Amino acid sequence: MFESAELGHSVYKSAYDKELPALREALLNAQFDMETSKKFPVIILIAGLDGAGKSATANTLNEWMDPRFIQTHGTDAPSDEELERPHMWRFWRQLPPKGRIGIFDGSWYAWPIFERAAGRIKNPKFDQALEEVRRFEQMLIDEGAVILKFWMHLSRLAQKRRLKKLESDPLTRWRVTERDWRHFELYDTFQEVSERALRRTSTAEAPWIQVEAVDSRYQKLMVGKTLLEQIRLRLNRPAPQPEIIQAAAALPDLDGRNILKSLDLSQKLGRPDYERELEKYQGRLNLLTRHKAFWDHNVVMVFEGVDAAGKGGAIRRITQAIDARLCHITPIAAPSEEERAQPYLWRFWRNLPRRGRLAIFDRSWYGRVLVERVEGFCSEADWMRAYGEINDFEEQIHNSGGIILKFWLSISQEEQLRRFELRRDSAFKRFKITDDDWRNRSKWDSYEAAICAMLERTSTEIAPWTLVESEDKYFGRIKILRTLCEGIEARL
Repeated sequence: MFESAELGHSVYKSAYDKELPALREALLNAQFDMETSKKFPVIILIAGLDGAGKSATANTLNEWMDPRFIQTHGTDAPSDEELERPHMWRFWRQLPPKGRIGIFDGSWYAWPIFERAAGRIKNPKFDQALEEVRRFEQMLIDEGAVILKFWMHLSRLAQKRRLKKLESDPLTRWRVTERDWRHFELYDTFQEVSERALRRTSTAEAPWIQVEAVDSRYQKLMVGKTLLEQIRLRLNRPAPQPEIIQAAAALPDLDGRNILKSLDLSQKLGRPDYERELEKYQGRLNLLTRHKAFWDHNVVMVFEGVDAAGKGGAIRRITQAIDARLCHITPIAAPSEEERAQPYLWRFWRNLPRRGRLAIFDRSWYGRVLVERVEGFCSEADWMRAYGEINDFEEQIHNSGGIILKFWLSISQEEQLRRFELRRDSAFKRFKITDDDWRNRSKWDSYEAAICAMLERTSTEIAPWTLVESEDKYFGRIKILRTLCEGIEARL
């Protein structure tokens, strides 16, 4: 697979010096146009062998273009903070916004390739990691990103010569470490593993571009010209015709039944029983968060439900039971300008908790398949692919030790109206009711259809939905606390 990258390409210095000024000018102009349009980000992955000029290539791009609009990241060993979250967390936090360029020296391929080459993981886990990466890149492409993946290649002899040359120069000696020589001893294994990785992750939208790294001038021109070409191609792409996005209609209800209508909303709990159960489960939750094994996990709680279903009250009963330093509540509203410049899931990834912590999302990533779907804030293609992206997201949380608990709080239309009127007439609750809340009541059937589809497609073995009958707030709160305790106990 790497034979085409060993053809001995080289560029004379005179030709390089002649070509460089025009290339740099064109790159700066393209970068300016890209920053002005703010329509898409460019993500550059620079991977390959030690000593193949990966860092030098990243430095060159920063030199040729305006570095203020470039974010460059090196893939070092993960920090303690990063180890306590899913593997892809640190890369999500480093994604460039629309209009900017992000350079990843090593990238998300470094860990699976080196772990497999060293024999610490086998092919099934290696292939699973590659598939996770492939889906991640496809999601970025679907969100509009341009992804350029460069593999810097050296033959075994060329790599040895490069490392020895760097080591012999006092100014560059620091760049060669014992780890580099250990990796060199694994050259053949590394090549075999890398070929498997490239084959499985080179796609039509994000192909691997193999670059011969023996001649640095050829290497730099190859990368620079490819980058310029891809930016210009995207900038010159005809603007898509404005899509007329309509609110999703309710699905046909042939027999008048669905999972929400099957709930028994008449269930109640008297105040004496409620107070006794509240003390029981709050105490149980407190002990669980202080259990030694809890520090190997984190808890991610999702609260969704119709307006006025009691999410805030349920959340307060949870936070009353635990150390406030261990819990963070993230209320989700319309995305900010910063968040709109990133992929949809970005603002949720950045709020994932460390081990030994709890995160509560008051509304969540499910907004894409609920309010955005029903109100027509995104296209049908966007919310249709969101089901798979959400399941991938939650699987990564689970695989890193996370405990996911998702609650849907349900009440009847009549109870919602009663609570709305109570809020409207109570001075200290008036802030909780908005014009949108009243307007959304007219779309009850459309929301119900979206909710049922969401529950069907995203209730998984590792992250099932718990449907909470919240017509009686006491009953709903206790069901949530009991489910939370049981969910944590099952994982511990």
